[in-house]
Amino acid sequence: MLEGHLQEWLDLAFRWIHVIVGIAWIGTSFYFNWLNNHIRPPQSPEPGVAGELWSVHGGGFYRVVKYQVAPERLPTTLHWFKWEAYSTWASGVALLFVVYYLGPSGIAIDARRWDLPRWGLMLFGVGTLVAGWFAYDLLCRWLRSRPGWLATIGFGLAVGAAFGYSQVLTGRAAFIHTGALIGTLMAANVFFVIIPSQRKMVDAMSRGETPDPAPGAEAALRSLHNNYLTLPVVFIMVSNHFPSTFAAEWNWALLGGLALTGAAVRHWFNLRGRGQRNFWILPAAVAAMLALAVAAAPAEISGADVPDDVFAIVQMRCTPCHADEPTQPRVSAPPKGVVFETKADLAARAPLVAEVVASGFMPRNNATLMTDEERARVVEWARGG
Repeated sequence: MLEGHLQEWLDLAFRWIHVIVGIAWIGTSFYFNWLNNHIRPPQSPEPGVAGELWSVHGGGFYRVVKYQVAPERLPTTLHWFKWEAYSTWASGVALLFVVYYLGPSGIAIDARRWDLPRWGLMLFGVGTLVAGWFAYDLLCRWLRSRPGWLATIGFGLAVGAAFGYSQVLTGRAAFIHTGALIGTLMAANVFFVIIPSQRKMVDAMSRGETPDPAPGAEAALRSLHNNYLTLPVVFIMVSNHFPSTFAAEWNWALLGGLALTGAAVRHWFNLRGRGQRNFWILPAAVAAMLALAVAAAPAEISGADVPDDVFAIVQMRCTPCHADEPTQPRVSAPPKGVVFETKADLAARAPLVAEVVASGFMPRNNATLMTDEERARVVEWARGG
């Protein structure tokens, strides 16, 4: 188990790397799908050319040409896009281990549901990622020619995975594991399908043969899948900052709704790029987001609902940091602006308190020596006990 500053610094390092390479990967995914959607027949037809696109950026003019299959000759320099995906997945898995598998056990394990040992948690988490890829890949090969059925069944399985995670793990860990599953599918698409398909085409050209277009078509399909999965997985990456989502009673259903809304927004952009105007998808997505926000809103709790003993524990163990003027050494401002000066402050943050106190993540390194009994009492109240 990682503890103290080592865990904190590893968390920071891998999270920073994950954000950087993740932006690079998602950026290339968005850009190449944007290119595909905006490619138009060339003004002057050229043999083997499917389309072209002219653009201006940074003071320069650019012409992008897309071939129907491949050019006549293999260029001297050919750029591949794969390390962004591999680095994002590797740094994400590293974070999964640092934060959830080697960090305080309460962050991932909810003993009320299933009190897994640490090795069991790792086996469960990694095993579901592997099983998820095989199920998805089989589904893609089975329903290759039926995209509607593929999308519907795939979405149902993803929501089922979120539900399964929520029955075993804490809400925060369930969300992150669902994101890790989606990210694994995306990275595996690159590693097992997209790059091998492209390599087959390049190898054929190296031998002086005409490439088979089928591998390229399969790679394009998986790339499109990844494009639709980006917005749902980006939301999950930042979801741990919003306990009103992962701490909700029906968190798995809420996550499914948010993922569907993100995919719909992505679909609107794709249609728009192809020149197919649609006026209802974006307003419907906004309305769905508002409806989900209303549905996920926690019940109103007033300061009068906070028992004196719970408030006393929070004042002793949490307020040294979470105060307008913290008294804890080396803490100059309340973390993330969260203060517990009054019972009303505490009541407004009940879902957040339930998650972070139950996980053992707070107080940080248990600097204020919160006892197990005190922790259990605060969590009992915060969860509506």
